[in-house]
Parts: sequence; structure tokens; C-alpha cells
Amino acid sequence: MIIQLFFIGIYLKYLFLWNNPWINFLWVIIMIFVAGQTALVRTQLKRSILLIPISIGFLCSVVVVGLYFIGVVLQLDNIFSAQYFIPIFGILMGNMLSSNVIALNTYYSGLKREQQLYRYLLGNGATRQEAQAPFIKQAIIKSFSPLIANIAVMGLVALPGTMIGQILGGSSPNVAIKYQMMIMVITFTASMLSLMITISLASRRSFDAYGKLLEVTKETKK
Repeated sequence: MIIQLFFIGIYLKYLFLWNNPWINFLWVIIMIFVAGQTALVRTQLKRSILLIPISIGFLCSVVVVGLYFIGVVLQLDNIFSAQYFIPIFGILMGNMLSSNVIALNTYYSGLKREQQLYRYLLGNGATRQEAQAPFIKQAIIKSFSPLIANIAVMGLVALPGTMIGQILGGSSPNVAIKYQMMIMVITFTASMLSLMITISLASRRSFDAYGKLLEVTKETKK
């Protein structure tokens, strides 16, 4: 962490200096690639199953939600300004990665553990989407429970980092609170959107023509 933060301080110095839209967007692509590789390691899912779905989910969510926040909420003249573009997209990526990893692990472990329930639902006339619904629901609940718990006590038990950063940077508490509220809204929205896109695309690669779950995890070497 210390090494990464040291180098990102150097990178950001030049990214802010150049302030080139193409370079800024290239940096976002690099973040998506690194996040995809990290998700592969943490979930132990096969590359063919997860890499494309999670990359598409991250890209669509971060672009839609991030540009909405910068262009519509902040109403900046230059929506690709490195000062806002890279930090906002970085916040979104970090939250999306953690929520997706938890949800994917829960989703696939649930399917493996409760295969009889899944087959029972299919055998009683449920579509593949309907049979998967309980597992997707459980994945969403487990993934977002920590975030919802933090939101419930935010400002009472702990002061959030964005608000503290704004205050230390000289902003008034009212402005800092507004930023923090919007950050929580966009991170929750982006995480949920990316999760639904990723699970929807990944599940299409995880079952055969008869609805049977394929071997989706990497084989561990003994």
C-alpha cells in the first residue's frame, strides 16, 4: 500500500500537470484492468468467466455515474479535468471492486452449496433467471450490508474520509457534508449497477444449455 501510494503521488502530479482528456481516460482503463485482475485473484474464478463481464460492468458504471456526477451535479466546464475526473473515478472503482468481489463469492458459493435447490426450482418450471434469483438476492444482501451499516451511523459513530478531507482542505462543514452525501449516493449506485451487469454477464458464461452450473473456479494445485 505504501509503495503504491508513493508512486500514485508521482503519477498524479504529472496527470494533473498535463490534464489531457485522453491520458486521463487511459488511466481509467488501466484502473479497470487492474481491478479486473484483482477480482480474478480474490474470487478464484476462471478468466473466461469473469474478466470480460467485470470489465464491462466497471466501465459502464464508472462512466455513466462518474460523468453524471461531474457534468450534472458539479456542472464543471471541463468534465475531463484531472483534478475531479481521476479522484471521482478512483473512489467509484474502489467501492465497486470490494462489493463485486463479496457478491461474486457469495453468488457462486451459494450455487455450489445449494445445487439441489437450484435444480428443484428449474424442475418445477422456473426459468434460469428465476432459479438464480435467490442466490443473486443473497449476494446483494451480503455485499451491501457493511455499506448500509456504515451509512446508518455515519456522522455519529465515525466521520467519513471525504468530509474530513474537505474540512482539512479549508471547505466549510456544510460544503463538506454535501460532497460526502453525493459521494455516498454515487458509490452506492455505481456499485449496484456494476454488480448487476457483472452477475448478468458472468452467469451467461457459467451454465450449459441445460442450465447446469459449469466448473467456474480455477483448479488449485496441490
